[in-house]
Amino acid sequence: MSNTTPKVSVVMPIYNAEPYLEQALDSVLAQTLTDIEIVCVNDGSKDTSLETMQRYAANDTRIKVIDKPNGGYGHAMNVGMSNATGEYVGILEPDDYLKPDMYEKLYNRAIQDDLDFIRSDYYRLTTDAEGVDHLEKEPICNKSSYYNKVLNPQDNMDLFNIRMENWTGIYKRSWLVEHDIKFNESPGAGFQDNGFWFQSYCWATRIAVLDEAFYCYRQDNAASSINQSNKVFVMLDEYQWIESWLRSNPELCQKFIGIFEYKKTHNCEFAFSRLAEEFQLPFLERYAAEYKEAFDNNEIDEKLFWPDELKRLKAIVADPKAYVNELRNSKDGKSELDLAREKGKMAVFSYYLKEEGLASALKRGLSSICR
Repeated sequence: MSNTTPKVSVVMPIYNAEPYLEQALDSVLAQTLTDIEIVCVNDGSKDTSLETMQRYAANDTRIKVIDKPNGGYGHAMNVGMSNATGEYVGILEPDDYLKPDMYEKLYNRAIQDDLDFIRSDYYRLTTDAEGVDHLEKEPICNKSSYYNKVLNPQDNMDLFNIRMENWTGIYKRSWLVEHDIKFNESPGAGFQDNGFWFQSYCWATRIAVLDEAFYCYRQDNAASSINQSNKVFVMLDEYQWIESWLRSNPELCQKFIGIFEYKKTHNCEFAFSRLAEEFQLPFLERYAAEYKEAFDNNEIDEKLFWPDELKRLKAIVADPKAYVNELRNSKDGKSELDLAREKGKMAVFSYYLKEEGLASALKRGLSSICR
């Protein structure tokens, strides 16, 4: 490995990020691992983001600025990764920031164990009325036994249930290139992290997760509803793109189609929970049609589902209109997002109770239920 090769390339996809961009850049420049490069991709910003990048680049040669017309998150990430030269590639979104030792600890472990990728827990970041940041650690593993050891997704489908936050980790660049792992470039769409996450697990044979948190994720207004008609189907579109990629690799498809259909339900239910009421039925009608085809093709692995998950999916497939009507009649003034969160928290508690016993369930599940 040449001495001029950075240990980690940090890709930053940037669009109109002025309020937080300096904090993000300061945090990556303050990394204790100094042998890094920062690839800033200006995705057609209309504010002063580009000027900020250029000003920082003039003072630190580790910063590389790429200026391009707006093409969306996926395109910006792909451009950034194609311009990265480091051994490993990380992701920093410009409204977030990093703890100083993030890349040093991740890189050292990745090199020690020759990992395809390594990820970690993270912090949820909120700012109060006085402008004070508050950090709450968020675990990403569904089992505590998965932390701090080398894991192989080829041998254990349950590893797909580790949360997908891609920016919590670093990825071996030669491995990304070898398997052509990229983001979906659908313009203006969202949820494009899903495709990168799924590809990475399908190809990886050596991964690890650290039970430390480094990445500070700024919480947006997750309770806001989607009211734009052009945003209704973005999660379904993302999974259509993933499915097309998966079917283009027959060997991978045979192995992973079941876990694909399972994880799709989780993320589509989240997307559904954010829809304005007028878009709920159109979304579920398409969702039901796609899953009817999957059932007909025997591509649903029912063993992966919790009983209530499978019951809900079958109810939607059987009659999406009846499902929506029943949901609205049973809300008792709660939003779909509130209901989804409650179900999710109870599922977390039930999972830990089954897999790790009461003590772990109380520690890792019940605390979130009571919040």
